[in-house]
Amino acid sequence: MKPTFLLALALTLMAGGAAAATTVKSCDRTIAFEEPPKAAISHDVNLTEMMLVLGLRDHMVGYTGISGWKTLDETMRRDIRELPELAPKYPTKEVLLSAGADFFFAGWNYGMKVGGEVTPQTLAPFGIKVYELTESCIHIGQKPKVSMDDMYNDLLNLGRIFDVEDRAQALVDGYRADLAELTAELDEENEPLRVFVYDSGEDTPFTAGRYAMPTALIEAAGGVNIMDDFEKSWATVNWEAVVERNPELVVIVDYGEVTAEQKIAFMKNNPALSTLAAIRNDRFVVLDYVEATPGPRNISAVQKLVDAFWPN
Repeated sequence: MKPTFLLALALTLMAGGAAAATTVKSCDRTIAFEEPPKAAISHDVNLTEMMLVLGLRDHMVGYTGISGWKTLDETMRRDIRELPELAPKYPTKEVLLSAGADFFFAGWNYGMKVGGEVTPQTLAPFGIKVYELTESCIHIGQKPKVSMDDMYNDLLNLGRIFDVEDRAQALVDGYRADLAELTAELDEENEPLRVFVYDSGEDTPFTAGRYAMPTALIEAAGGVNIMDDFEKSWATVNWEAVVERNPELVVIVDYGEVTAEQKIAFMKNNPALSTLAAIRNDRFVVLDYVEATPGPRNISAVQKLVDAFWPN
């Protein structure tokens, strides 16, 4: 009887351990976590905000990739004041190892590059698990067109990884309710407003395609991204395509050394763009980088777009 009892106890303990483990889908990988990470690092301002809004600062040893491109607003400066920035732009493998990281929340072109030094595969031998931003998965394989669910998915997966599922679910439920409320009065019979996203570049514009978050934000606000058939995330097009599709409004992504005002002035003063309806009617709306990329500020971004699209 004793061996049978011990075997049953062992099986019970094993089952309990297996139940405590968590698995999540990250792009084309499944990652298992026996316990929440204790030394996490996030890359970029929007991914860092996802960690902070879930209350995960105590699980973090730092962040990367913010000051090299962007200036933090007062809210972010307050929220991360106790955390060190470990690299102003893309981190090296040594930076992550020196910080004793056990988890890296990043994405493709958000802290990692295909074939680069820092990837899930290069970090795995050092015990650093990587969760990839859902929007960025298009860089390594196929995925559905971008939607608000991409952002919700990341928050819910982080909730599972760090054992704060209830908090994550409550946040997502709240975001869904807020979005439904602010778009409830949109007239579905209106023709969607034609919108172009201008990130940067003068000779050729860098813009948001089918898989970049602004496409989902624009659609939620009752518009259509004129480049929503462009089978890319963030990429370069030519001005001829923009002129041909004649946007009625331009969304300016505000970050970097060139200000939003300078980007607007460039478009207004470019004779090749003078026929655009957006230029003729002076219709521009500015989104901060942290609003235009997946993260907690996407809901307020949709509100800003609704107000600009449908002022009446």
